Amino acid sequence: MRATIPIVPVGDAAGRRTSLSAAFEYLTTKKDELVGWGRKFSIFPYPFVTACCAMEFMAVSSTPYDTDRFGAALPRFSPRQSDLLMVVGTITHKQAPILLKVYEQMCEPKWVMAFGACATSGGFYQNYATLLGIDRIIPVDVYVPGCPPRPETVIDGIMQLQDRIARQKHPIIGKTF
Repeated sequence: MRATIPIVPVGDAAGRRTSLSAAFEYLTTKKDELVGWGRKFSIFPYPFVTACCAMEFMAVSSTPYDTDRFGAALPRFSPRQSDLLMVVGTITHKQAPILLKVYEQMCEPKWVMAFGACATSGGFYQNYATLLGIDRIIPVDVYVPGCPPRPETVIDGIMQLQDRIARQKHPIIGKTF
């Protein structure tokens, strides 16, 4: 038998009756904060590395910058085990369907980071073979500028993504549980 919490009408500060209990609103708000905090510090990146920004990606993963303190230390090499797709480097039109397939294989919730000028806008490759920004095929949450971006910039992008994750609604519990 499934347990449900009855929604009892309660009054607000002005004495009006409301249909949603204040305890339920408090519970769902705190639930969103708790789940957001947990997801914020447990990011599992999938590096889709194609070009020269790979060296900066390796630098970000090294000891002086320590992405482990942000909860993003262990890169996953299967899209089914990751929730952050880091597109690092130049993407060509030939690689675009592969990138889209990797994105579609990721489980929800999923986030995307465009790492460097080439992934963001095509960089200085303004030709027929280069995709002029990965946002033409997949949605991007954080853009990290630079050619190549400094490790500090990448860490700033991870922190921006963490703030965005913490502020999101996390639909685990509904109105009737």
